[in-house]
Amino acid sequence: MNGPVPLSSPDAADDQSLADQAYARIEEGIATLQLKPGQIVSENGLAKLLGLGRTPVREALQQLAREGLVIIMPKLGIMVSEIDVRKQLRLLEVRREVERLLVGAAAKNADAAQRAQFAVLAEHMATAGRKSNGDTFLSLDRTFNRLLLDSANNEYATSAMRLMQGLSRRFWYAHYEKFANLPEAARLHADIAAAIAASDRDAARDGLDRLIDNVETFTRATLES
Repeated sequence: MNGPVPLSSPDAADDQSLADQAYARIEEGIATLQLKPGQIVSENGLAKLLGLGRTPVREALQQLAREGLVIIMPKLGIMVSEIDVRKQLRLLEVRREVERLLVGAAAKNADAAQRAQFAVLAEHMATAGRKSNGDTFLSLDRTFNRLLLDSANNEYATSAMRLMQGLSRRFWYAHYEKFANLPEAARLHADIAAAIAASDRDAARDGLDRLIDNVETFTRATLES
């Protein structure tokens, strides 16, 4: 893993639609603060930067607006949403319940190949934490999230979680260097991945509760600074 993907660099699989490509790259730019909170962007500017047409960019921005990452202002442009700590705390209340369901479902439903991937992720996350490599950890976390949604096999929980992932990733990226205990956060993620790999639903759920407790403490620390 080599850290955030530059917004202007193609990073899409061949089978992704143009709208999917636009979404993935803009979301990555927002989550890693290449597109900063409060920044005004335009369909034309993003289309030129990405090397894509306006239609897929427009579709991507509509999805990002539903997720709260951008605000579409008719005739004025598109603004990257500001980071709101209190909203982030409310998001965590929902995230705990949805993600608890997902890790339990993944521990039950993941196939052998997916369990093997979780086991590898657990090792790599623990290593990234020990080395305090935030960019690598963020990339691994993104992979973990995709694998979690795929293996849980619950489209309703998946839809709910996708609405929260971008906001959660951006908040982490914005504040982890100052407020987070990266080795601890990585270890907690690795524990969940290892529990899913071992088909241990109770351990996965318990690990998720410890992780969200940790994230909540981290989030409140930013509010109190």
